[in-house]
Amino acid sequence: MKRPAISKNMNPDIFQDFYYLKEELVSFCKSENIPTSGNKEVLTERIVEYLKSGQIKARPKNKKSAAIPSELTVNSIIEKNIVCSETHRSFFLKEIGSHFKFKVAFQQWLKANHGKTYAEAISVYPTISTKKPTKIDAQFEYNTYIRDFFLENKNRNLSDAIKCWNYKKGLPGHNKYEANDLKAI
Repeated sequence: MKRPAISKNMNPDIFQDFYYLKEELVSFCKSENIPTSGNKEVLTERIVEYLKSGQIKARPKNKKSAAIPSELTVNSIIEKNIVCSETHRSFFLKEIGSHFKFKVAFQQWLKANHGKTYAEAISVYPTISTKKPTKIDAQFEYNTYIRDFFLENKNRNLSDAIKCWNYKKGLPGHNKYEANDLKAI
């Protein structure tokens, strides 16, 4: 079966059997007036609910988020429910340097350590930023596939991995690497 385009008359089970880019999910949501915020997992849940019931699931009420401070110093306290804003990015770029990136592990550290100072965040950044993630989050199927491809095919190149990924995502079912995906090369 060829990967179908998302439509409001689509069977939800068929929808869930195929891989869609986030952009495709957002585009469909916009066309049906479904909220477009959230990651792929959230968007997929909304679309499945819509395809099953024809109803648009109400947005959950936002957690109370912290007000974004207009100015940060090393002595400022990390806010509860921190939102990594442009103010934060500018601060960390100034304090840490141009190599600063808001990596997931660092964002998680900030959220888990509200009440500490930004000086403490700056001091742990080098340790946190150099750690390789041991687990790739579920929404990053492409990254997981490419990693698993190279674990099994050390002599292959990225072009081969991408050909296999493109083959795999066009098939119904899971998007995990399997040795027989090599037939796409």
